[in-house]
Amino acid sequence: MGKALDGVKILDFTHVQSGPTCTQLLAWFGADVIKIEKPGTGDITRGQLRDIPDVDSLYFTMLNHNKRSITLDTKNPKGKEVLDALLKHCDVLVENFAPGVLDRMGLTWEYIHKVNPRMIVASVKGFGPGPYEDCKVYENVAQCAGGSASTTGFREGPPLVTGAQIGDSGTGLHLALGIVAALYQRNTTGKGQKVLCAMQDGVLNLARVKLRDQQRLAHGPLTEYSQYGEGVPFGDAVPRAGNDSGGGQPGWILKCKGWETDPNAYIYFITQAPVWEAICDLIGEPGWKTDPGYKTPKARLPKLKAIFARIEQWTMTKTKFEVMQECNKVDIPVGPILSMKELAEEPSLRATGTVVEVDHPTRGKYLTVGNPIKLSDSVSEVKRSPLLGEHTEEILRDVLKFGEKQIAEIRSSGAIGGTEKMAAE
Repeated sequence: MGKALDGVKILDFTHVQSGPTCTQLLAWFGADVIKIEKPGTGDITRGQLRDIPDVDSLYFTMLNHNKRSITLDTKNPKGKEVLDALLKHCDVLVENFAPGVLDRMGLTWEYIHKVNPRMIVASVKGFGPGPYEDCKVYENVAQCAGGSASTTGFREGPPLVTGAQIGDSGTGLHLALGIVAALYQRNTTGKGQKVLCAMQDGVLNLARVKLRDQQRLAHGPLTEYSQYGEGVPFGDAVPRAGNDSGGGQPGWILKCKGWETDPNAYIYFITQAPVWEAICDLIGEPGWKTDPGYKTPKARLPKLKAIFARIEQWTMTKTKFEVMQECNKVDIPVGPILSMKELAEEPSLRATGTVVEVDHPTRGKYLTVGNPIKLSDSVSEVKRSPLLGEHTEEILRDVLKFGEKQIAEIRSSGAIGGTEKMAAE
């Protein structure tokens, strides 16, 4: 059975994380992703945060599966010829250069559209049109500018960024959807179009519940926030809310057995109103079910800190998995704090292809995240990332149909890199 995006050809001018996240997702769905890299160096992340000397870093390998790499000097006249041939051949050009770089390369929208009217040009930028559109943006900058950091952390402390890469990877996921939508529309119009995802916009979309709360704040305090129950006044902006639940149900992270030595022996516990009586029975407080001071959510609000302290007395007698097992029996929503070690070793994630072991010719076996989106009729295979320039001549010969004489001329001009293909073998 074929893949969902079989036949779609992507010209991948991306680097680091946001763009490669997008093109890797498209490659998992079957698109032929041709990654353009600078001869000699390639994507900067090949050499960043290396754990093994002189091999591609995990940063690079985990973001560039299922792609082909061609090294190309686009300033070289012969390199420009190859690039123009690729523009004619491909369906989508994806880039996450700094503002203005693509235009300075001569790849303006007008030029690309003249070469290939069906070409879709997809871009990740830090900011959309406006006062900051020329600014460079990285992951944590996007989290701060998109509203995530101002609403993350504890009320008494500074803003915090999250370990989830919602700026880079989050925007890459948004861009992939935009590309698929543009490809679908092209079936009707026959024309390509521009697709833009700004990192600030992507983060704000993921933080939309806080924009919801900002508007609610104009009509009174946010009663589900723990600070309301503690009698702390609200300001004019959505505050940091610690581990409060964003869904309107009081929630908190509680210690479990072993917390003294295990930094992840915790569980997230939600005191959802429909299961309040089950919570009371579970922790040994049946009297709270009928006590007017505890019976209703409104009555419980001023006592949330004490209520969670009592629940924690119970959770500390059990492991986080025991707590989860007992709570799930009576539909109490909880979630164990899972470490990266636990996730890496979880058999069910291996079985579903969410965590995959990949063999690489220079670094050996490593773990990576597989396609998080599962299609029943398009099962994703995770293939290793390409070595620098590994597919250069293959692409010239098999994709662009260049003859050996033409390839030799391009090679002698210096437009393509040296024979880096499988250099470690």
